[in-house]
Amino acid sequence: MSTDETGSPPPFDLQGMFSQIMDQAESMKGRMEDVQSQMGDVTVEGQAGGGLVRVVANGHAKLKSIKIDPVAVDKRDIEMLEDLIVAAVNDALKRAQGAVEQELGKVTGGMDMGAIGNLLGGLGQK
Repeated sequence: MSTDETGSPPPFDLQGMFSQIMDQAESMKGRMEDVQSQMGDVTVEGQAGGGLVRVVANGHAKLKSIKIDPVAVDKRDIEMLEDLIVAAVNDALKRAQGAVEQELGKVTGGMDMGAIGNLLGGLGQK
């Protein structure tokens, strides 16, 4: 440990450390926002019924398309087709959420950003 001319350790720069942490958090927040905006270009496919119903969604959890194999269309069992569509949509949305979490995890190194976001958001409020 270094000391000053009096033999005492240098003063602890808590304000400087806090400023550095806040700068790093702001930088990480900016990178996270970039990743979130790019997720609109990511597409995932969900399916149900062994592929009878396929749904494509993007990383913003917006549906892009639904494809239904004609074999799945039976006038006597519309309820089954409706269930397959719901299952395929849920599968696609789950995969989209996983893709978002994976990309954000690359930026945050697995840290829970909720606390930092709350801290950053709360600093500008009175």
